[in-house]
Amino acid sequence: MARKTKRSILLLKDDQLQELNRIIRTRTSPAQEIQRAKILLSYHGNPNISKVAQDVEVARDTVYKCIDKALEMGVESALKDLYHRPKDPTITMEAKAWLVNIACCKPKDLGMAAELWTQKALAGYARKHATQAGHPSLSRAGKTTVNRILKNQTLQPHKVKYYLEKRDPAFESKMKEVLLVYQEVSLQKDSPNMDDKKQLYTVCVDEKPGVQALANVAPDLPPQPNQYPQIARDHEYKRLGTASILAGIDLHDGHVFAQVQHRHRSREFIELLKEIDAYYPLDAQIRIILDNHSSHISRETRAYLATRPGRFIYVHTPTHGSWLNLAETLFGKMARTFLRHMRVSSWDDLKKRIVLGVQEINEQPVVHRWRKFEFLTN
Repeated sequence: MARKTKRSILLLKDDQLQELNRIIRTRTSPAQEIQRAKILLSYHGNPNISKVAQDVEVARDTVYKCIDKALEMGVESALKDLYHRPKDPTITMEAKAWLVNIACCKPKDLGMAAELWTQKALAGYARKHATQAGHPSLSRAGKTTVNRILKNQTLQPHKVKYYLEKRDPAFESKMKEVLLVYQEVSLQKDSPNMDDKKQLYTVCVDEKPGVQALANVAPDLPPQPNQYPQIARDHEYKRLGTASILAGIDLHDGHVFAQVQHRHRSREFIELLKEIDAYYPLDAQIRIILDNHSSHISRETRAYLATRPGRFIYVHTPTHGSWLNLAETLFGKMARTFLRHMRVSSWDDLKKRIVLGVQEINEQPVVHRWRKFEFLTN
């Protein structure tokens, strides 16, 4: 016969019984809480430790701890873990500050080969040098310890976040100049009384280098209804070179000018200028928005511009301000339409396809417009 426990019986009120029964039936409570609720209910019905341990399928020590906590602090406390800290932290504030300082340096500055820290490398460095630096509390630091210290300081020395150094002191004034041109074109298009400005045409010009001519090594397989929903393509391909697209877009009627070349030097840029020149009336001026590429202001380009005095007006975007050029939206349209997943048989085939794509755009031209002018009012 089992020996009767010397512990007191556990008295439970009706609402406590209902709560314990609810816990053991729920699917969302933690497993440990459900287990303790079963222990309390079993002990309430029969205060026999061995019988409770057998019914709940736990060790006797587990039953002892749960029952003692319930008898001392109540049922609610018996269901939860008590907050406890095994021991006081041994890593000093000075040691943490030393580790943070090391994390803010690059490994290469400390005689190592790596450019960035990993948590493993930082922990290894701390274990090796902490005692010598007067911080023996870090002599056994691991990745978890390093991660906790860095997390408290919101440091991630293993990551790189890129930024753009502002290298053009006149960035805002140049940006304002470009936006004023866009605003003038917008007003010219919306106001029928500004027809006298029609002799000044505005074109955005830019280059898209590195367009790859890729050829399949196996033919594409067409889709089949109810069998193959997509085109199947061999993942291998053959490189046939690259092309540069030199393009301009008229901000008044959306007409696109384009040259497809192997390179984008001054002579190729001049070919684009000649195409633009031939498109407009001889007595009109052409205002070109373009970036600071060397081919735009080279000696060869300036020599050509000298043969057409007063014909072209340059408006430069600021350094690292190519996003201000509406020609970027044209290249985005090309990338989303005919350049997408393009496969060709030769470089000439790539050129032919690009020229055809530009012709299709010109058949249904879209006027690209800048619509945000809040900066001009500041």
